Amino acid sequence: MRKPADLDEFDLSILEILQKDNAVPQRKIGELVNLSAPAVQRRIKRMQASGVIQADIVVVDPAAVGLPITIIVEVHIANERYDLINAIKRSFLEAPEVQQCYQVTGEADFVLVVVVASMSDYEALTRRLFYDNPNVTKFKSLVTMDRVKIGLSLPLARD
Repeated sequence: MRKPADLDEFDLSILEILQKDNAVPQRKIGELVNLSAPAVQRRIKRMQASGVIQADIVVVDPAAVGLPITIIVEVHIANERYDLINAIKRSFLEAPEVQQCYQVTGEADFVLVVVVASMSDYEALTRRLFYDNPNVTKFKSLVTMDRVKIGLSLPLARD
């Protein structure tokens, strides 16, 4: 298990700002947290190098780019051998339709969040990822009706 990063109040304040909008100029962040822009830049670079900040991304509305259907999929597998688990993880990683993938405890082995343009596209994806994989015993699809909340921002605990 990874040790939590050694972050101080300045780091946490910078992260809160960047999680809301990563395009805020470092000069403005400095003003908001009472640090110079170069100090903010150093802290951001350190957090990137240590893996605290993993990516700078843009969140795109799937419907706006022709992917209006989001489906949550529970996947059940037959064999939990290390090589077979890695093979199925690779297949999920390589599928651009899979937006999120979690290996979970409980009845299902994996939970996926998938976006597609149509149900026929989803059917093709299920053939590729599930029906053609002998290690998948079953899967359950939950078609979403509304995107109520989307985000990757973390609640940052302070001592």
